[in-house]
Amino acid sequence: MKLFVLLSRFPYPLDKGDKLRAYHQLRYLAERHEICLFTITDEEVSAEAKAQVRPLCRGGLVIHHLRRPGIARNMARALATGLPLQVGYFYDSKAQRQVDGLLRDFRPDHVYCQLIRMAEYLQAHAGQVPMTLDYMDVFSAGMARRATQAPLWQRPVWALEAHRLRAYEAAAFGWFRHHTIISDQDRQLIDHPGRDQIQLVLNGIDSDFFRPRPEAAKEYDVLFCGNMSYHPNVDAACFLAEEIMPLVRQRHPAARLLVAGTTPAPRVQALASAHVTVSGWVPDIRVAYASARVFAAPMRVGTGLQNKLLEAMAMQLPCVTTPLANNALGGTHGQELRVADSATALAEAISQLLSNPNAADELAGRGHRFVQTHFDWAGATSRLEVLLEAGGGLRG
Repeated sequence: MKLFVLLSRFPYPLDKGDKLRAYHQLRYLAERHEICLFTITDEEVSAEAKAQVRPLCRGGLVIHHLRRPGIARNMARALATGLPLQVGYFYDSKAQRQVDGLLRDFRPDHVYCQLIRMAEYLQAHAGQVPMTLDYMDVFSAGMARRATQAPLWQRPVWALEAHRLRAYEAAAFGWFRHHTIISDQDRQLIDHPGRDQIQLVLNGIDSDFFRPRPEAAKEYDVLFCGNMSYHPNVDAACFLAEEIMPLVRQRHPAARLLVAGTTPAPRVQALASAHVTVSGWVPDIRVAYASARVFAAPMRVGTGLQNKLLEAMAMQLPCVTTPLANNALGGTHGQELRVADSATALAEAISQLLSNPNAADELAGRGHRFVQTHFDWAGATSRLEVLLEAGGGLRG
């Protein structure tokens, strides 16, 4: 079938969750279908990144670059018209003309749109061609949680954005024939009476790439990683370094934390100390995983499935996380990972794993088997493919 895909970021390198999901889905779908990819980007795209993605797009690859003056105009327009800023940031009138032209010329059998922020480009085409929206995460819920933790002067801004996103997520539901999301936890947060129609399409893990490295030297006791400019990760890193690790060091005075990931925010950079290393971008994140004894993901805000947990478990690291993150993962506390909420309980879980290497190894082994069994890109994306092929009007 001819598949037209819209993305809000160029899907390589794999340094953000939406890019990871898009890349592996494209890689699987391209084996059997002709893909035309339209992608927005606010960053320069390297020749290496294009070389990784272009072979997947037999129907064409169009990259629309957002520039700062245009972004400012788009945001101002969104603020004035009632659009969520998440949508306004990525919506550009020139890009709309490109999308309209591609739909006319490529004549796709199905349109696949990743994330609510790209839905605006397709509103005028609702009902003209079968379309599927991948909510992936529920942005409104993430913004609502952020509003409760932001400084007082910022809370009205995030609360307004959460309100606008909630309404937009519900309105956009009707433009699409099919809808997907990563977890049932997120599905229940969509404010639409038809939300039970949304299909679960999980993420996967590349188990050939993320493999255990038992021979690696353990330079750090605890690791946290991710896109370090993304607010939920910034919050988790600060919570871990400032509140949890001091309690861990009461029992393990020499315990060291590595915070690894691209573009660390100033708050994250300020965490660096004798006990905390902030590495920034790591060319091969497997090196960071292999260098740690325990992986901790103390997520307090945000939605969706944490790919970092899948990766750490695939590399056979014992993992500690919060109920918020585990609700999407579906692991069992004490079997595949440790789950706790407060700084005290999280610190106790980490300390126990550091004190008992045998128990840590057993937990890591069960976690490894769990992700191998339940999270596979081919299996997950095959569910998406069935949905797309059921969209109607397809040439096969």
